[in-house]
Amino acid sequence: MATNLPSLPLVVLNLLGLAGIIVWHLQGRGRPNARLVVQIIFFAAMTATLVAAQVAPFRFERIHQEASTRFLVDCAKVLWWTHLAWAVIGFTRIYIVLDKRPREARLIQDLLIAVVYLSTALSIMAFVFGVPIGTLLATSGVVAIILGLALQNTLSDVFSGIALTIGRPYVLGEWILLADGTEGRVVASNWRATCILTSANNLIVLPNSVLAKLGLTNFSRPTETHQIKLPIRIAPTLPPGTLMEVLRLALDNCNLISKEVPPTVSLKKMDAIGIDVELLFYVSGPGERIAACNEVIDVVFRHCKANGVALAMPAGSYMIGTESLFDDHLAPTMLSPRELLQAMPVFAALSPSERNAVVSQASTRQFPAGTIIAAESETFSSLMIIQSGVVCRRRNGKNVARLSPGDFFGEYGLLTGTPEGGTFEAVTGVSVYVIGKEALDSIIGSRPELAEDLASRLNKPMSGEHAGADARVRQIAKGPAFWSISNG
Repeated sequence: MATNLPSLPLVVLNLLGLAGIIVWHLQGRGRPNARLVVQIIFFAAMTATLVAAQVAPFRFERIHQEASTRFLVDCAKVLWWTHLAWAVIGFTRIYIVLDKRPREARLIQDLLIAVVYLSTALSIMAFVFGVPIGTLLATSGVVAIILGLALQNTLSDVFSGIALTIGRPYVLGEWILLADGTEGRVVASNWRATCILTSANNLIVLPNSVLAKLGLTNFSRPTETHQIKLPIRIAPTLPPGTLMEVLRLALDNCNLISKEVPPTVSLKKMDAIGIDVELLFYVSGPGERIAACNEVIDVVFRHCKANGVALAMPAGSYMIGTESLFDDHLAPTMLSPRELLQAMPVFAALSPSERNAVVSQASTRQFPAGTIIAAESETFSSLMIIQSGVVCRRRNGKNVARLSPGDFFGEYGLLTGTPEGGTFEAVTGVSVYVIGKEALDSIIGSRPELAEDLASRLNKPMSGEHAGADARVRQIAKGPAFWSISNG
């Protein structure tokens, strides 16, 4: 290096370095592209100034330098190496953003940044201050061994996290199931641990080393569509082919299960008192499993009862009694208008005489499969309660909901005098109880709360909710009273 270095280039070099730091901070973390551009500009200007000042940043030389010149040279080299490190880090971050890497890639990014800063620090020590790096590295090796033994578990978590990041068995937001039964959505991942939010809204923090050793099922790949297997046991009161048709119709009638993949009925095995059946259907995501299973069990039970299909005792069970398991009481039975009105909260407040008055004016109508019960522009003048079969509701040519035995519709037209907002079509042969407007008008006059209760159902979105059966209508099918309901 020259004995007397020009002072002006060194001053300009230091000013450029300081200005670059200020501008870099003013850009903020939210503008990585602008930061990188600024960094490249200042780094290029500093490099050109270093060449003009005849300073080699990658070589340590201090022969015959004045104190002031030596200070300017050291500062210039430190600033140059710092800007070089920031430029490399900027390119790394831009690459991760443009490559659309997941948030877990921050782990690799942090690792690369640490390597860059460590390399920069060693370069400054060697080329600016003349520290013998070889001796330092040999000494630090012993320290590294001691630290490695002390931080064995932490380092295991760190490297396991790196392995999980590279392998990418999951990304943030995906739903996973671990071999130990832990199940939930991945919400965070860092150097040491991964956080999983369970369906019970509990946050589980798993060390990466533990997570790397467990088997993992990813419910979100290739999609979150999730298969559910629901085993049931059916009494052999009907031929297996007929049983399959009843169960398949019940699955098709469910609104919460996915229709992209058709549900399946699988006969597993059979003995003298029952047939083991497995219902296979899909839901749009793991979070929909409970609601979908509840609906499937409810709809399957009602369809089985309406078609004379009975549930069987579990295999190996014992029953004390003289009655046959397959007596006539297993024949198809349907809810009567009286029982339906008694189960509905809308009519629960009616006195027995008022209920009998409504029932006495009810009639039964039959609709063959494919019949349009009501067109989209038609206004109902009566309340219709499904006794058996399946009714599909469509709006603008799209299926909105399917109604099962016990569901009712028509209350919208009764109260507003306007069309129901959908077409109702019989998917199968349908039997409905029809309660005319006159029968309802006779009691609404004395009980205004009945009209208010019906009107409150109209405030719900027209997605089949206000036309669906109330929970108490379906609850009757689950109690002992269901088995003794008469047809009168």
